[in-house]
Amino acid sequence: MPTSDVVVVMVPFVAQGHLNQLLHLSRLISTYNIPIHFISTTTHCRQARDRLHGWHAHDNFIKFHPLHDPDFTSPNPEPNTTTQFPTHLQPSFNSSLHLRHPVADIIRSLAKTSRRVVVVHDSIMSYVVQDVKFIQNAETYIFRALSVFYILCFNLIRLGKELPFTLEMKLRLPDATATVSQEFTEFLKLQYSHQTFHVGNIYDSSRVIEGKFLEYVEKDEIMGKRHWAVGPFNPVEISPDVSSSAQQDRHACLKWLDKQPEKSVIYVSFGTTTTFLECQIRELALGLEKSEQRFLWVLRDADKGDVFKKDTVRRLELPEGFECRIEGRGLVVREWAPQPEILGHFSVGGFMSHCGWNSCMEAMTGGVAIIAWPGHSDQPHNACLLVDVLGVGLLMREWACRDELVTSVMVETMVRKLMGAGEGVEIRKRATELGGELRRSLGEGGGGRKELDSLISYITR
Repeated sequence: MPTSDVVVVMVPFVAQGHLNQLLHLSRLISTYNIPIHFISTTTHCRQARDRLHGWHAHDNFIKFHPLHDPDFTSPNPEPNTTTQFPTHLQPSFNSSLHLRHPVADIIRSLAKTSRRVVVVHDSIMSYVVQDVKFIQNAETYIFRALSVFYILCFNLIRLGKELPFTLEMKLRLPDATATVSQEFTEFLKLQYSHQTFHVGNIYDSSRVIEGKFLEYVEKDEIMGKRHWAVGPFNPVEISPDVSSSAQQDRHACLKWLDKQPEKSVIYVSFGTTTTFLECQIRELALGLEKSEQRFLWVLRDADKGDVFKKDTVRRLELPEGFECRIEGRGLVVREWAPQPEILGHFSVGGFMSHCGWNSCMEAMTGGVAIIAWPGHSDQPHNACLLVDVLGVGLLMREWACRDELVTSVMVETMVRKLMGAGEGVEIRKRATELGGELRRSLGEGGGGRKELDSLISYITR
């Protein structure tokens, strides 16, 4: 086997948002002619590739290593729970612990034929990569899959330190440890115990949006000395394929968007881990209908641990006659949709979102303002960042009211507010300006490009 200089190994966490981010980062690093090895289970390698949008993972520099799927139960999402955290995914999360030895075997094999093996692993795969510290020419970098803002809050609270924010903002923020389940908290504690030998930290973020929070992390050396914010990871310019075959294969929702006026559509989607009660789906539907606003709504239940097991997928019911009444003005999509292309489409002017970090970054990159409707984990902190810090969104409701039904009147009011005149105009303007600044940062000489160059320079030193 020929000897390589430096190779990069990606070890993503087994959930859609995490898989997606490290596959996007693989593309960025591979543009520097550095070979990438993407390691996950057979199911999750397939999931990452099948759901990829904006580019094709057929690059010779990205090699997938599909490992045997560990056995785990894959229950359906449960809407009738006291928390929105996706506890039904915990068996899948726990199964990732079984990847420790096969991952180590691949890294050892690569180390024999490379000057250096750079292992970029999700922070919650730290247990899995613990054996890397015994491989002399291998080193680890922790990928922090969430916003710097959330990570700062989470770690300051965990370390018993004061949050460096105004009292008003502190009151808006939930305890970062109280937005996940107790079982997942224990899973996180196991990961912390193996975060002791990494070289640096990588973020899907940008100093354009989180510079002051990153400076705080660096100044106090929280989580170490080296930090690279090299986002957005997602493609910032998606050039449509104009060939006839590609146009024929375009998703139906994109063809529908083509027929709508510029900035006239609000996109509605709540990611892969949100489960709504039927009564909440009804109120959301009626609110969108009464708003008289054009909308594209991706209506899917939360992912199961194995997304390819379709045997008992719940069909989410809409009010009787709803789709007939909104025909032409609204479109409901029930399958996986190409979100980056949607948010980059000329006709989309707003986004009602759960505020998962992938969705936040894709929206900010596209210059699209947000109605923030967070459900769990980092989402309420991300909503605060968008609304209170950056001013590119509106909050559907206060986190303290999270257990209350969001009524159709609330939905109608917020959609009209964001997409109409007055306050919405200024918010949409700020979102557009922020999107332009983010995209420029990744161009030649931009701050984001320099950050990525710095990372590449360090790992290839």
